Amino acid sequence: MPTGESRAVEVRAGQILRIEAKEAGATAMLFAFDRASPDIFMSVHHTRVFSNSYVLQAGMRIVSNYRRALMVLGKDSVGTHDLLMPASTTAWLQANGYTGQTGCVESVSAVIREQGLNPPKLPDPINLFMHVDLDQNGRIIPLPNRTRAGDFIACRVVADMVFVVSACCSGIPGNDQPGALEVALAEEPNAL
Repeated sequence: MPTGESRAVEVRAGQILRIEAKEAGATAMLFAFDRASPDIFMSVHHTRVFSNSYVLQAGMRIVSNYRRALMVLGKDSVGTHDLLMPASTTAWLQANGYTGQTGCVESVSAVIREQGLNPPKLPDPINLFMHVDLDQNGRIIPLPNRTRAGDFIACRVVADMVFVVSACCSGIPGNDQPGALEVALAEEPNAL
């Protein structure tokens, strides 16, 4: 997947979804939608509550807005992902000096329309490979991205979903250099 673009992939229950950074510093905004039930989508908010954590870690179940498990994080070569930040918009990026960049909201929304999906809203993404933290006062602190080319996550998907992955600019300092991604599917973890 080229830098600055978003793509959709149909994933069936039992398959392994693997997302790899092809360039250092890459981030991947991840969304998922149920084609059969437009009101069901991957929810970062429910995932935080369900897991009692704002840190994505191995073994964690990522759930829908109905708290139904959608996938389980397996292999993870980075260990830093964000469950707090919203997707960027083109207007916000331009207002903050990122000229010529398409926001994640616009890019993903176009893919959703192309797929014929009609969710009630665009939920916040899981921001893979993004490095942010919270201080003791609850402030979100962007930190320098640690992703190297070849870093990846692999998840066992447990529900049929349409996943949308975006390689657009996040606009988050230290995590704002978009990079190419590779998205792959397999039936067995060792196949990836």
